[in-house]
Parts: sequence; C-alpha cells; structure tokens
Amino acid sequence: MTDIIDISTLRLAVAYIFILILLFIVKINKVGHEGEIIIASIRMTIQLVLVGYVLTYIFDNPGLIYSLLILLIMEGFAIKNIYDRVNRELSKSMKLIIAMAMISGTMISIIYFIIAVINLKPWYQPQYFIPLSGMLIGNSMTGIALGTNGLIEGIRKNKDQIENALMLGARPEQATRDISNNAFYNAILPTINSMLGMGIVFLPGMMTGQILAGAPPLTAIKYQIAIMLGISGSVTLTVYIMVKAGIKTFFNERAQLEIF
Repeated sequence: MTDIIDISTLRLAVAYIFILILLFIVKINKVGHEGEIIIASIRMTIQLVLVGYVLTYIFDNPGLIYSLLILLIMEGFAIKNIYDRVNRELSKSMKLIIAMAMISGTMISIIYFIIAVINLKPWYQPQYFIPLSGMLIGNSMTGIALGTNGLIEGIRKNKDQIENALMLGARPEQATRDISNNAFYNAILPTINSMLGMGIVFLPGMMTGQILAGAPPLTAIKYQIAIMLGISGSVTLTVYIMVKAGIKTFFNERAQLEIF
C-alpha cells in the first residue's frame, strides 16, 4: 500500500476555490446568503483545526477521562443542535425527552458497537472510540431533528382529526399512530437511502479515509459495513425512544391535546 499523501498548506488553500465558485454563482444569481457561506467556511476551518490539535494531544496521551469528556462534549453539542434545528419552540418536557433519547440511544449503541463488534481493548482507545462515537452521534442527531419536526408538524396539521378520534374514545397513542409512524420513517429514511446507494453511487467517507490511509480495500469495506449497521441501529433506537416518549408530551393527564 502507498504512504499517506500529505496536503501542504498551500495546496489546501487552493481547495478554497470551490467556495469562491459557490460565492460567484450565488452572487450573479442574486440568491443571497453570501455572508452565511463565508462564515460557515471560516467556522469549519477554525473548528477542524482546533479539533485536530485536541485530537493530536489526546491520541498522544490516551486516557479514560479524555475519551469520556470528548463524548460528553459531542453529546452536548448534538443536543443543542437538535434544539436549534427544530422549526418550533420546544416545551421543557420535550427538550428533556430529546436529551434522554439522544444520550441513552447513542450510549447503548456505542458501547455495544465498541465492545461486541470492534472488540476494542481498551474500549476507550481514543483513535477508535472518538471518531466512531462521533459518527453514531452525528447521524442520530440528524434523525432526531427530522423525527421531532415530523412529529410536531404532523400533530399540528392533523389537530382536528386527533381531537375527533379522542372524542370517539381513542387513546392518544391510537389517535397519533400514523403520525408517529410517519415521523419515525422519515427520520430513518436518509440512513436507508445512504445504505442503498453505498458502494455503487458513492464510496462512503469512512471507507475512503481508510483506503487513502493505506488500509486494504476489503478491510475498509468491513469497517464501513459495520459502522453503517451501527449507525442504523443508533438512529433507529434514538428516534424510536424520542417518538414514543415525545408523543406523550402533547397530551395532558386527561388525554387532551395540548399544542400551540
């Protein structure tokens, strides 16, 4: 296998031509949001450089405390991003359920994946633990955000139907079953679509990274299959917990709908 090709700072700077092309197209077509694109590019660069230095230190000084601290930071930022990406203001109980679903679902998936699938020893080895946990948390974050928006919009649009079903004697979970199922399915759909196109339409990031790093293609493929299965499990578990527990926050103790 070939050695890793390092990218010099000058050649990395050349890659920003893609951002200039994007800004040019946005400008001539009067799409707007140029400032947002520039800020996003700058933030991405600064954040990744800082993360690079932090990971370099942690990889050189591996320890349980560092790995768990990074995990908690990733969980915290993921939960905050979910709150920010939901289109409507969330109740305190819904925020709590989102946090509970995110933490419990991803932690179960991460622990199972690290111990049962990868068989990592020690299990907190940062070179594996941190990036693998990040992939599970990041995809679960997207799933919960989509599921929460789907749940809220579904109940808002079908408020009258839900109330009619309640008046006819249906329980809240019966009156909202279709909404819950649709919210769950739409939340896991991006993961399913990624699995469908993987290997034929595109080579996924983890597999590409390992191949570029010199790993044999078949080894990279096994890791990619494993992580995709782990991602699908984490997204499924976190979204399912959120939907099943979150739907209850829209009803009071007398099974009356309380929303907006």
